[in-house]
Amino acid sequence: MGALDAVAGRVAGGATVTFRPSGSSMVPLIRSRQRVVVAPVDPSKLEVGDIVLARVAGSVYLHLVSSVDPARKRVQISNNRGRVNGWTSHDRVFGICMTVDGVTRSGVARKALAADSNDSSRT
Repeated sequence: MGALDAVAGRVAGGATVTFRPSGSSMVPLIRSRQRVVVAPVDPSKLEVGDIVLARVAGSVYLHLVSSVDPARKRVQISNNRGRVNGWTSHDRVFGICMTVDGVTRSGVARKALAADSNDSSRT
């Protein structure tokens, strides 16, 4: 189980989680080791451009929603460099990125579900 799997489990359980993801696939939106806050999300409210924590084909990603298919209750997940990870169902979208290094992402508050707690992690 990877670091993002553990975070996904906590978010799926209702917690808002603060952590520092690593990697360069989301630059410049998220740089490696920047502090992000991810909260549980109502997947039916997602829009293209939202950054979500989701499982796609067995892997957990903190990536962009690149397309939505409300009729089939699924979203397409991609990185910020043009690579499409694939489609995933709403039940595999665990959370939405609320802030990056303390800067709130526009329009996300109305998409988040009420969280049980704020959990800081070192991921």
